[in-house]
Amino acid sequence: MGVRKRKSAEARKEAKKNIFLARLNNCPTSPRKMRLVADMIRGEGVEKASGILQFSKQDAARRLEKLLWSAIANYEEKSGESWEGSELVVKEIMVDSGRVLKRIQPAPQGRAHRIRKRSNHVTLILGTKENTVEDGAEN
Repeated sequence: MGVRKRKSAEARKEAKKNIFLARLNNCPTSPRKMRLVADMIRGEGVEKASGILQFSKQDAARRLEKLLWSAIANYEEKSGESWEGSELVVKEIMVDSGRVLKRIQPAPQGRAHRIRKRSNHVTLILGTKENTVEDGAEN
């Protein structure tokens, strides 16, 4: 590996040290249903997001709650701190469409309808609350 590639690889590795994320791939829920639940917790604190997901009726909420706790465990592993002392928030949550399983449903008169069973990929990124006060905002 050349010097230029090594330096850029080290820079990427250094940038990833401050990112605490968890991914859920090929979740057998449609992306539209998962986005409805993901929008409820985007920007919320970790404790509040966990409460929202715990008492939500949607099936996608159970999967997202497990993903949230996985991201919290990743935070504790990387930083070495407890999540309770820090003010963690759900910084980003992205729901992308995954693979689509195509099935056939028999229809009348010898026809067939296509059924698309959708799946999704979810990426959850945690961050800390930043209480920055700008100089002009103090007055």
